[in-house]
Amino acid sequence: MAIHLPNRQLFIDGEWRETVLKKRIPVINPATEQIIGDIPAATAEDVEIAVEAAKKAFSRNKGKDWSSASGAYRAKYLRAIAAKITERKSELGKLEAIDSGKPLDEALWDMDDVAGCFEYYADLAEGLDTKQKAPVSLPMETFKSFVLKEPLGVVALITPWNYPLLLATWKVAPALAAGCTAILKPSELASVTCLELGEVCREVGLPPGVLNILTGLGTEAGAPLASHPHVDKVAFTGSTATGSRIMASAAQMVKPVSMELGGKSPIIVFEDVDLDKAAEWTLFGCFWTNGQICSATSRLLVHESIASEFLDRLVKWTKKIKISDPFEEGCRLGPLVSGEQYDKILKFIATAKSEGATILSGGDRPKHLNKGFFVEPTIIIDVTTSMQIWREEVFGPVLCVKTFSTEDEAIDLANDTHYGLGAAVISNDPERCDRVAKAFRAGIVWINCSQPCFCQAPWGGIKRSGFGRELGEWGLENYLSVKQVTQYISEEPWGWYKPPSKL
Repeated sequence: MAIHLPNRQLFIDGEWRETVLKKRIPVINPATEQIIGDIPAATAEDVEIAVEAAKKAFSRNKGKDWSSASGAYRAKYLRAIAAKITERKSELGKLEAIDSGKPLDEALWDMDDVAGCFEYYADLAEGLDTKQKAPVSLPMETFKSFVLKEPLGVVALITPWNYPLLLATWKVAPALAAGCTAILKPSELASVTCLELGEVCREVGLPPGVLNILTGLGTEAGAPLASHPHVDKVAFTGSTATGSRIMASAAQMVKPVSMELGGKSPIIVFEDVDLDKAAEWTLFGCFWTNGQICSATSRLLVHESIASEFLDRLVKWTKKIKISDPFEEGCRLGPLVSGEQYDKILKFIATAKSEGATILSGGDRPKHLNKGFFVEPTIIIDVTTSMQIWREEVFGPVLCVKTFSTEDEAIDLANDTHYGLGAAVISNDPERCDRVAKAFRAGIVWINCSQPCFCQAPWGGIKRSGFGRELGEWGLENYLSVKQVTQYISEEPWGWYKPPSKL
């Protein structure tokens, strides 16, 4: 299928601008390994221009054009963006699939979620108006106090390649709803649809400088953006290592950050389950989005009494997964995003074998595909807790398996990780599910499912999976500061100091 990639520049101050150094990065279709276009490669020089545009947009007309305008005013733009996304859903879905490698059906589902997220934050923007001047109860009648919720300022939004437009929207929509102005820096591995968001903003007449979009390498564009003195907050989704560097940079200026980082999430399957239902959720939890998802439940803990039968069922389900070009009908597993990721995943699998684990299923390139960055959905057994495959985030379609005998053992194994993003439990015992959900050391828990995500519910982790929450009302709070206003209302003098004598 021939898909035309629009030839875009950087989106700065409401218009398309060529990079100062006129550098570009090739776009590679991960299913064919062919170059299909290119994107602009921003550098520190472009960051300066974009930050200045965002700064001016924040204060333009004393903020009346955006930052101090009503939430209802901003909501109109968010709804217009949502409508444009819906209007262009088919085109955007195809661009997402050819750029990132995710199956077209998934990419189209993502576009629905993008539009829904903008709509949701439009509602919350309107709701902000009614929450302003919320009274604070005080113990002294001579004072009254209230709270204002105000935008933080200019924010840097640095996003990954696995859900290019959707995860950008998780940050852009609440930041704009709050009244911030923003610079979005998507991953250079999949930026095409994020650039199209710039065109959508231009078409709906979003005020210049409110959203600026810089594509480019992390070292050349992301780092100078995160450390810029006029950026008031950094919101980052990506690897724990990069998040740590951004935090260190922000600390020099005591700049707030929110971090959604890596994961090595568990899924516990107890002995009382429907094996086929549990098998499908287990596969979905790890192989959805080609296994490239931070919350992937990639550590399966299965009760020893059903382990043999369940793994046999799991392999049979895995064999039915259609691995193909993302545009083929029924595709459920596409290529990894890049050659570097492809090599990394195969190295993880090879290391697991060398450490004594057994590849139960998959573990290689699909035999029917000799081009593209495809890796079979892989199930690895005979895993110990000291193995790399158990401890490190793979970010590919690889599931490692251990058995357990008791609930307490399962919980201990589940929490045996530096990460704490997601966790899942599958059981027909509601009380057990409740106990396990409370025992998980994670920010997100799924019961009898894995990976469902709704923009109304909070998303984020603990430990090395980061801090802060996106989505829901919590996502909006990420971009707001709270201002206390207290007024003395008595007609009597304060009376603390002795007044000077009257002449």
